[in-house]
Amino acid sequence: MKAVLWDLDGTLADSSEYHWRAWEETMAAAGVTITHEQFLESFGQRNDAILAKWLGAGAAPSRVQHLGDAKEARYRDLIEQAGLAPLPGAAEWVRRLHEAGWRQAIASSAPRLNVTVMARVLGLRAFIEAIVSAEDVHHGKPDPEVFVTAAATLGVTPDRSIVVEDAEAGVEAARRAGMRCIGVGAAASAPADLTVESLDQLPADAFDRLLK
Repeated sequence: MKAVLWDLDGTLADSSEYHWRAWEETMAAAGVTITHEQFLESFGQRNDAILAKWLGAGAAPSRVQHLGDAKEARYRDLIEQAGLAPLPGAAEWVRRLHEAGWRQAIASSAPRLNVTVMARVLGLRAFIEAIVSAEDVHHGKPDPEVFVTAAATLGVTPDRSIVVEDAEAGVEAARRAGMRCIGVGAAASAPADLTVESLDQLPADAFDRLLK
């Protein structure tokens, strides 16, 4: 039994532009103007933390929840309408590992609906046996909970699991979980067991070699 636990956004696909458009449109409809710089500074944070900065600490929880839900719904609509392409090498590796008998899960901090839509639009859902999302864990990365939960769902032990991540917090979460890690891109480079600029640069034996 061996498993690959995939981070999603930034690793299998890049949907940052859709996040920006969804936030910009949602906040404009609420009468709030945000800049692209503000978006970049907040990218990857929880919606409640983002909105607390943009609306002020005194914003009503109901308004924060409403705007966060509206943004995520618009984000999913944009992906459905415009489509989403896998990052270089991503789809090929997911299919190749499936054919080689690896069990695979997406382990993401994003809401489940977002992950499900992304996986389907990318054409990868048939090869992914489990999805662990924000609703399934209590702690975000670098806490290892999301990866530990994903491996347990697949029935694979941490020492037989490999994480693929693009963010430093995700690489650290893999380390804390006792798992090998492939870092994709500069942000994930330093602490990972193997690093590449993109997945299409991985050697053909990369995953097998990490478990030996």
